[in-house]
Amino acid sequence: MQTAALLVEIITWYLAIGVGVAAVFLLYGVDRIDPAARGSFLFRVLAAPGAVGLWPLVLKRWLDRETGRH
Repeated sequence: MQTAALLVEIITWYLAIGVGVAAVFLLYGVDRIDPAARGSFLFRVLAAPGAVGLWPLVLKRWLDRETGRH
């Protein structure tokens, strides 16, 4: 039972961080990564689940672009 509780807690934290990163990225960062996404709000809705699930990759790519290491 302790293992299951720990697993649920880890997944909860992962998704909570993912929701935060995705919200900030989809509001401010997606325009910097892809200028064609400007004004495309349906794209943001469709990209949200992927950004939540893949937030480590989204964050790395966004930070690489911001620092010029692409």
